[in-house]
Amino acid sequence: MSLHSLFQSMATAKTETDLRYKLMDNLGQCFRVQRWGIYIGDENNNLISSDVHGVSDRFIERYQQIGRAIDPVLKYVEEFHAPAHEELVLPQGTWKQSQLYQRCCVEGSHEHIMTEPIISSGKLIGTINFARVGISSPFNFQDLCNLSAVCLHLSVCLVNLRCPPKFRSDQYLKLLTEREAQIATLVAHGLTNAEIGKELWISQNTVKQALKKMFRKLEVSSRITMVEKLRNY
Repeated sequence: MSLHSLFQSMATAKTETDLRYKLMDNLGQCFRVQRWGIYIGDENNNLISSDVHGVSDRFIERYQQIGRAIDPVLKYVEEFHAPAHEELVLPQGTWKQSQLYQRCCVEGSHEHIMTEPIISSGKLIGTINFARVGISSPFNFQDLCNLSAVCLHLSVCLVNLRCPPKFRSDQYLKLLTEREAQIATLVAHGLTNAEIGKELWISQNTVKQALKKMFRKLEVSSRITMVEKLRNY
């Protein structure tokens, strides 16, 4: 998949889970990496979700216990909110003598690593991490530019997903129950009945029946007119 196709795919994501799946399925091919991961938190740096490919649980645990505190690439990313790889932040030829490589990455055969920040409202809320193994070329300037573009699109997508269309709460809550309000918000995002059911852990038929009741309350006959009416309150 090309980067342009990846950006288009990301833009169609209707939930954060869907967005992560689209990324995880295509990052390896786009960047010629064997191992990669996405870590997303909130603005208070609390981890919300993580997805990894090709990395063992043992390595993840060791990195969290030891590697994170001595990772020079991560420290650069945290300080400057800019992407980096090991050859950018360490003296040339010293990667394999670094503490991170000796204590963590040698076990995972991570010959080259690259990390990109995910930014929201000026704060670091996550990272995308890459590793190349075996005999492979190091990351270069073009890789940094491409990953920066991915994270820019990702940050925009997250903002859009986390800031759904909002209706005035006073009027809104008088008309609908809390569950109906959740359904209405997901309808405004364009989700189908099946997708709404999956998101709220209810059956598709339950969503369908709830919408019928909501239509009667609001005196509308379609999803579009329902959303428009709620926007106007």
